[in-house]
Amino acid sequence: MQISEFIRTSAAAALVLTCASSAVALDPQKKAAPSAAAAPSKPAEILDAFKSGTQAYIAGDRSKGLSALQYAADNGHLVAQWKLGRIYADGDGVKSDPYKAYQYFSKVASKNAETSPFLPQARFVANAFVALGAYHLAGIPNTEVKPDPRRAMQLFRYAATYFGDADAQYHLAQLYLDGRGAQKDSRTAARWFFSAANKGQYQAQARLGQMMVHGDGVPKQSARGLMWLTLAADAAQGKHDEWIRKAYDEAVQETSQDDRIVARSYLEQHLRAANR
Repeated sequence: MQISEFIRTSAAAALVLTCASSAVALDPQKKAAPSAAAAPSKPAEILDAFKSGTQAYIAGDRSKGLSALQYAADNGHLVAQWKLGRIYADGDGVKSDPYKAYQYFSKVASKNAETSPFLPQARFVANAFVALGAYHLAGIPNTEVKPDPRRAMQLFRYAATYFGDADAQYHLAQLYLDGRGAQKDSRTAARWFFSAANKGQYQAQARLGQMMVHGDGVPKQSARGLMWLTLAADAAQGKHDEWIRKAYDEAVQETSQDDRIVARSYLEQHLRAANR
């Protein structure tokens, strides 16, 4: 199926348009749109604004950085829009504002859904889809964005299939595993976890490892599962990843000495293949 046909038929397309329409409410701090008589910005000016804004923000000049990035974003610069989305989503130098982030990510997704997955900017578009999926999954308090797992699944599925995004594949698998947005389906979850795990998505590696160790949705493969959990535990960071380290410790206790020896062999093979 061609991407244009997919966009027309996919429920994700309708959702992106809905996201875009909700993002038209202008931020009070946003610059007024230029009058019809104003000359359009030149591509070089927009690019320079993005570069100078990024440099200023990194250097700690938040005001100058935001102003320049806003100018570039207002003039359609995809990465500037994505960057502002991330700034407000993460509270990076500003007060966290999930709804403002949602608006920027909506602009990126709605205007660039058909971007070739082979272009450098595709990763920003895919990430915007993933961010929107997360917002629809949890909802944004005091806004029209309510918890809606089905919409979240549509967005994750689009980024997972068209862009092949590993984070989207992980989130899609988790929804199938939990039975949120669709009927619980451990086998489908395992397939998506496997795809993401092979791309180095460590949370997917952990979930796949758990499923293999326990034979949940896949044939029980204790040694292979321990290999995936070892990779995930090595990549885990911070308190939010404690569940991964706990899952690894439990798997070590549950598996036999022979399984652990085989797991080390699998791990060595995996690392050699990844470094080729």
